[in-house]
Amino acid sequence: MTRTVYLNGAYLPETEAKVSIFDRGFLMADGVYEVTSVLGGKLIDFGGHCVRLARSLSELEMQNPHSEAEWLAIHRELVQLNGITDGMIYLQVTRGNPGDRDFAYPSADTKPTVVLFTQDKPGLAENPAAKTGWRVISVPDVRWGRRDIKTVQLLYPSMAKMMAKKAGVDDSWFVEDGVVTEGTSNNAYIVKGNKIITRQLSHDILHGITRAAVLRFAVEAQMEVEERPFTIAEAQGADEAFITSASAFVMPVVEIDGASVGSGKVGAVVPRLREIYLDEMRKAAI
Repeated sequence: MTRTVYLNGAYLPETEAKVSIFDRGFLMADGVYEVTSVLGGKLIDFGGHCVRLARSLSELEMQNPHSEAEWLAIHRELVQLNGITDGMIYLQVTRGNPGDRDFAYPSADTKPTVVLFTQDKPGLAENPAAKTGWRVISVPDVRWGRRDIKTVQLLYPSMAKMMAKKAGVDDSWFVEDGVVTEGTSNNAYIVKGNKIITRQLSHDILHGITRAAVLRFAVEAQMEVEERPFTIAEAQGADEAFITSASAFVMPVVEIDGASVGSGKVGAVVPRLREIYLDEMRKAAI
């Protein structure tokens, strides 16, 4: 079935959607993106994604082409047109097409390029990996210094995903100056007793929307949260470990660099956090 996508104000069959070769997203990776999950035909944590989108655009001195209400209308229309029950909506805004290639930003009247498309993922929240857990490896973090901006420049995360695939595991965790920053497309955590430990917000990591919700729910569930860096060795010696992202939600990690975390099986804390997160997000979905 051909998807209907959104491109610069028009809803089109995906085969008819075209972007200029001079678009700065193509030439310079000069753009940002967001991914919003859909469960039961409704959008998960949509407001948080809109806030982060606005921040990313502002940090790159790009105009936000739509209000939150307009973004919501576009998302809902795509869900309806493509019959999405469970899945994701990808949104991308680039600085647009100035008509030629130049390192300097184009004039302010250059219109941004706006693209959205759906990905149908039936049973997204019933991922069997949530019961068995992920295995990860550590790799050096050589990305640029503004990881808090959700840009479309994803070459090294893609390379790290492939490193994990070649190693026969599920993902990679980035390590810089001896401590973990985050996963390739997710935030990283460990659990010690009743305490969740995760790196504090800064330019070094993406300010995860799922991260914010999970930490809030953890505090409400009387768990302690400590925001600080941790090492691979500390993670290997933890009781449990996990990642969060908009598409994986809360996912246990049971092995790091070949060493089992805790018992090497999914523990009690992470599944409970996942359950709480999904329950609360479904209640708040729009």
